[in-house]
Amino acid sequence: MRPAADETSPAIHLDRVCVRYHVPREVVASLKEYAIRRLSGRVGHDEFVGLRDVSLVIRAGERVGIIGGNGAGKSTLLRVIARVRRPTEGRVVVRGRVAPLLELGLGFHAELTGRENVILQGTLLGLSRCEMVARMPSITAFAEIEGFLDAPIRNYSTGMSARLAFAVATDVDPDVLLVDEALAVGDERFKARCHERMNQFRERGKTFLLVSHSLEEVVETCQRAVWIADGRVMRDGPAREVCREYLEWSRSGGPPPAGEVRESAPPPERTEGPPGAHGIPHRTTLPG
Repeated sequence: MRPAADETSPAIHLDRVCVRYHVPREVVASLKEYAIRRLSGRVGHDEFVGLRDVSLVIRAGERVGIIGGNGAGKSTLLRVIARVRRPTEGRVVVRGRVAPLLELGLGFHAELTGRENVILQGTLLGLSRCEMVARMPSITAFAEIEGFLDAPIRNYSTGMSARLAFAVATDVDPDVLLVDEALAVGDERFKARCHERMNQFRERGKTFLLVSHSLEEVVETCQRAVWIADGRVMRDGPAREVCREYLEWSRSGGPPPAGEVRESAPPPERTEGPPGAHGIPHRTTLPG
């Protein structure tokens, strides 16, 4: 049973979380070969660390962007929060209903119809069949697939699957919404509709985590950003400041900055300003 969300407890709390993967050194062609190697002690693997001693506290209603290079550990972090992957070490506490958009179409069954997949996804998120049937009109209206609702998902285009996945995840009214590059596909109209719905989440005080390579989108959508490199949290603070530091590091081509993580107090609500490099608004003052 998931912990109930409240105003005093953090929505998400990670305490010294580590995630390690076992990477096989060679290909095993069959189960029989694997059993023989296992019994004879000849199964070798290397270890890859996806997250290293990550600690985060995210309060209810915060909008947090996760940035970093490819393979930095961003998606692993969201999978741990979504309870898709167990941490190797550490503790993860998530309060309230979580709707993960880790990959568009992830969890959809290709042979089931759109209608059947909507009900299946709702069941996985803790809603009953009757509840999902009642939500069906609003979901299909947002996804704009009314004429294809009873067609198998395998016949859907990437854009149709994207619209349906986002519509289901956001219509179930989750306490925590996790989005992993899900808005990178789709046309500008779809992205605008997604941002409009995310603004409604913000107005209702929902917790929102976004993994994105678009720094402009992180600055526009989030009040706080977390920069991850090599499985570690490098920076944690106001979105504009962290994105600026990440952009400067990316252009320099040097190694990730060493030292302690700098954590900042929650920033005030975002105000509009003239765009800077790559559309990131300038700060008038910087902390010393």
